[in-house]
Amino acid sequence: MKRRLILWVPLIVFVLIVGFIVRGLYWPASRNIQSALVGQPVPEFTLAPGMPNQPGLTSAAYRQGQPRVVNIFASWCIPCRAEAGPLAELARRGVPIDGIAVRDRPEDLAAFLATYGNPFQAIGADVDRRVQLNLGSAGVPETFVIDGRGIIRHQHIGAVMAEDVPRIVAAWEAAR
Repeated sequence: MKRRLILWVPLIVFVLIVGFIVRGLYWPASRNIQSALVGQPVPEFTLAPGMPNQPGLTSAAYRQGQPRVVNIFASWCIPCRAEAGPLAELARRGVPIDGIAVRDRPEDLAAFLATYGNPFQAIGADVDRRVQLNLGSAGVPETFVIDGRGIIRHQHIGAVMAEDVPRIVAAWEAAR
């Protein structure tokens, strides 16, 4: 009798493994990791201008009393191209947007902005990703809403799409 039960053990183990795989496929764990800095002050930083005709960025600019949106992007980032239209829509709605260009060259950045538009009031060059990482960002694109006291109030991971615009506008308005 015990021998017969032992013959079923491999089948039971196989069914359990397949069950875990199916569970993972249909109910995956969330892959979005929110920055631990949401609700915290923007880390201190100073970034040189990413473009010759636009100002760079400093963390002090986010403590001037007005909420702002910061978009972390790069000219080499494919999803950043997809979010160009929605970022332009945010700017049309009066949302001030700054950009942090990650590991980019000025000539590549200029070509990107000429092709996809420039919704940014200021662009800082983060050549070594230090500011991006200090903000708790793991990749590009990523967008943060910062209130007028320099506190990070909202984080959007990934490309901003048209359906995300109302949520980001609402977060910006709530940060006022």
